Amino acid sequence: MLSPAFPARTLLLAIFVLMAGSGFLSTLIAIRLELAGASALLIGLVATSYFGGLMVGSLRVEGVIARIGHIRAFAAFVTVYSATSLSYAILDYPGIWIVLRFLDGFVMAGVFVCLESWLNQQASPQNRSTALAAYMIALYTGQASGQFLLNLGDRSPDLPFMVSAILLSIALLPVLLTRMEQPKIEAITPFSIRRLYRVSPLGIVGTLMNGAMLGAFYALGAVYIQRIGMELSQVALFTFCVIAGGVVLQYPLGILSDRFDRRLVVIACFLTVAAICAPLSLFVLPAPGTIALGSLFGGFAFALYPLCVAHSNDHLDEQERVGASSGLVLTYSAGAIAGPLLGSAGIGILGPSGLFAVLGSLALIGGIFGIWRSFASDSVPAEDQQAFQSLPRTTPMASVLEGEDSR
Repeated sequence: MLSPAFPARTLLLAIFVLMAGSGFLSTLIAIRLELAGASALLIGLVATSYFGGLMVGSLRVEGVIARIGHIRAFAAFVTVYSATSLSYAILDYPGIWIVLRFLDGFVMAGVFVCLESWLNQQASPQNRSTALAAYMIALYTGQASGQFLLNLGDRSPDLPFMVSAILLSIALLPVLLTRMEQPKIEAITPFSIRRLYRVSPLGIVGTLMNGAMLGAFYALGAVYIQRIGMELSQVALFTFCVIAGGVVLQYPLGILSDRFDRRLVVIACFLTVAAICAPLSLFVLPAPGTIALGSLFGGFAFALYPLCVAHSNDHLDEQERVGASSGLVLTYSAGAIAGPLLGSAGIGILGPSGLFAVLGSLALIGGIFGIWRSFASDSVPAEDQQAFQSLPRTTPMASVLEGEDSR
């Protein structure tokens, strides 16, 4: 565990409150658009805008932070996010929401870069792995628990947006009051797509497919639940269980991948996700069955990104891992941009079950590609593989923590 004196506890508190206040917004916005009669395509476009902003922000916010410092940059980014959260309740126009979601993604990238670079500075070589694990727990616990704020919409349609803005404002306090020294941002040069593919074809294709899968789910999972007749409280529970499942299964699958050919674990995860999606795409199941399968979907789908990063690292020298990992983050983001559009097309053609038909098809493509790669190239012996490390799918700055820990 982190020592009581570990100063980054304030950062962990900030990310928990931030994710509690912002992590449910994608679900909430999809629900509001659905209730307003918006098409699946429009809902997908709004979600794609967020991931586009996140990707652009990951590449651009470092200059802003370098000019004005971490504390002022963090305050500016969170203030903008708090303002946009309230704007959804005032400006009820989908076209404007597309712009607002792009801003949300851009400033959230800034928040992640601030916190992750700060966390990297505060962590020592002895507790770096623990610090990253604590960051993951704070991030996903906040995101999962925040889903239940959706239920506030039963009292007043605008109340969830207001509570989101309140939590985002409160999240400023641990950072604004800190005495921690502001860090310098390390320059990271991501690998090019061509170089990534040459080093690890399965790593980049698997990451791309996983980004598309989770981008589509985050954008349209709530739409699926509502269109099959489940209530708002069940939407919150379903999304919570998907995220919780993803947290619970990452480490067991990671340990398994350390002991056996990692490619086989990646392939098994893809094919398992495809199998889980099959009944959800063919039948309308009772709520307990849908939620149970959702938990399993999250468990195996969330594990794929760190597994693909670990597989890529198996083929790299130590000094190359940060650049490759940051390149894979951007590849994941590119997939997440395309995912909502693919998912909305599936819903438009097949109805609500089309979402899981698309998710299952993407997983099947990843699994088949992995099988082909297992015949096309030799595996890395288990004793030569790098240790698995669970990673957030946030910005390239997170790869600095992972890269330092793996050395």
